[in-house]
Amino acid sequence: MKLKNRLLVTIISIMMLPACSEVSIQSNRKEEDRMNNGNKDPHPYVGMWVTKDGFIRHELLPNGRYDEARGKRKSAYQGSYIIKQNHIEYVDDTGFTADGDFREGVLYHAGMVLYREK
Repeated sequence: MKLKNRLLVTIISIMMLPACSEVSIQSNRKEEDRMNNGNKDPHPYVGMWVTKDGFIRHELLPNGRYDEARGKRKSAYQGSYIIKQNHIEYVDDTGFTADGDFREGVLYHAGMVLYREK
């Protein structure tokens, strides 16, 4: 019985993904407008963030989307993000969530330390 319940929950979750993604994208568009205050200047954290060895690269795009590369694999993960003060929340296109914090010009995210690319 427990296996049937898990299967049912998984099926329902998968069926809801497109609707959740659409809501998230709409929400990010509103957040982008708020972050830019109607200006053409992007949020100060928009841009490329990389680990010291350059293996992980997060590109925070001005439209509230991100593209993460790992090693030679471009676009390993993509999704949306929202920045509130110095905190960032990510939702990738599969629904996986993560977060991080900007402190003194450094992004601390999921056990990684990323620096703004120069």
